[in-house]
Amino acid sequence: MGLDMYLYKADKHGNYNWNADENGHWRKANHIHDWFVKNVKGGVDDWGDYVVTREHVENLRDTCITVLDSIELVDGEVKNGERLMSGGWEPIMQDGKIVKDSSVAERLLPTKSGFFFGGTDYDEYYIEDLKDTVKILERALNEIDFKHERLIYSSSW
Repeated sequence: MGLDMYLYKADKHGNYNWNADENGHWRKANHIHDWFVKNVKGGVDDWGDYVVTREHVENLRDTCITVLDSIELVDGEVKNGERLMSGGWEPIMQDGKIVKDSSVAERLLPTKSGFFFGGTDYDEYYIEDLKDTVKILERALNEIDFKHERLIYSSSW
């Protein structure tokens, strides 16, 4: 279980085949989901389907690039799950990369906690989600005819 997020190419009526029309998929990228909630879903965090415009795609892509350009990764410990120890949950830490100064990320694409939403640290996993998002959005901009087709955002957890 966890936060799963999808972009689907749909016809002009919003119809799509979830098996065949997937344009992009994220898993537990809570900062990207939060952007869609705020900018596409009108603040409603539900499992509905929402139309994503070309302007939305360009805005999110540009925001991701701005955050990526602001980030310097440094050596540190990253959380890689949790384990039950002595009756309580304990983080599993490993060597990795963390964001040296997350102020731009926190302002433009803050993480969001939630049930099954994944980690909220600004680290290498956060950065990978941003890079994947840029690729997904570039593909959408190249493949979707926004005059005759729609792009649909859907999420579940």
